[in-house]
Formats: sequence, C-alpha cells, structure tokens
Amino acid sequence: MAIVGKNEYILIERLELGPFGTNSYILICPKTNESVVVDAPGEVDLVLAQLNKTSPQYILMTHNHFDHIGGLVELKSALDIPVAAHLADASDLPLRPDILLDDGDEISMGAIKLRVLNTPGHTPGSLCFLASNYLIAGDTLFPGGPGRTQSPQEFRQIIQSITEKLFELSDDIEVHPGHGEATTIKEAKQQYEVFSTRPHRPNLCGDVEWTG
Repeated sequence: MAIVGKNEYILIERLELGPFGTNSYILICPKTNESVVVDAPGEVDLVLAQLNKTSPQYILMTHNHFDHIGGLVELKSALDIPVAAHLADASDLPLRPDILLDDGDEISMGAIKLRVLNTPGHTPGSLCFLASNYLIAGDTLFPGGPGRTQSPQEFRQIIQSITEKLFELSDDIEVHPGHGEATTIKEAKQQYEVFSTRPHRPNLCGDVEWTG
C-alpha cells in the first residue's frame, strides 16, 4: 500500500493487486472517514485490511477487463455495498451493478464529490473519477500514452476521450492509472503534442506511446 494523494479534502491509497499488479485505489474523506474502492483486481483480504479503519460506501469500476474485476464478487460479498459501473461495460462484469454511471454524474462520499467522466476507447464504458486534484483514470491514460486499443476505431475514440475530456482539466491534475505510476495532465498534453505533430499510419492501434 502506498499513499499517492493527500490534502485536507481527500486521502488516496494505492494497492497493486493480482497477477498483473493492477492498481486498486481507496479514496477516503478525512472529515467523515467514509471511503470508496476503485476496481477490484483480487487479493481482497489486503483491500479489506485497508478498509477496516474506514466506512466503505461504494465499489467503483473503471471498466470490465479481467485484471480489474477478479476480486469483485468476493469484495461485494464481504462489504455488501453498491457496485457502480457504466452500462456499456455492465454485461461483462461478474455481477449486476447496483448503480449505472454516465458522463457528468456525481458520487458523494463524505464531504467529497467525485465527478464521473465516460472515456470510451479502451472499453465502451470506461470511466474516470475526478476528486479534488486527482483523477483515477483506469486504463484510459498512462504516463507516456493511452490505454491499449484493439482497432483503429477504438484508438481514435480513446484519443477523442483524452483530448476532449481529460485535457480540458487543469494542468496540475494528477492522473493515477490502472497500472504503474502517476502522471499529470500537463505532462500528458506535452507528450501528446509531440505525437500529434508526427505522421501515423491509418490503422494505428494497440499499445501506442506518445513519444515512441
């Protein structure tokens, strides 16, 4: 466990879980001690141990890929709190979400309001969650590039999500992805500027690096 975000409004803990070292995040309101969990890759006992000192309210899913949902059924059973996801990804989850989220929705957690952004591309129902100065980005945006896409259409879609939604956020927003370390909106913009000035083949997709 690592504390990756902290100010007077919010505390964010990151756990790297499961066989792929997928990031799960626990967001805590310091004023009320309420919390939410973002993604459920596995190793549920470690998640429950970190939640033990808080009052969990929701399990939020960034998307439905297997490395993010491996512990979802067990976590839901242990906590008995609502699971929230986007409708477009709901059918591939191992359980029915209690709440369907869409772009522009807000989730209240203690004194904190989390803004929901639908960022399709990696999956149709990919979600990011903005809280204070922090963006929990799932597999939409990483340091150095976007999340993996399976087709040129999906690649164009994820670029549109990033440039039209995420790049509209403040430059100093910290981006915490579904794998690995954090970046910032400013750094991502600078790297994308390099990418956008270069020619690219029309069928570009897969694992793409901004400066690669």
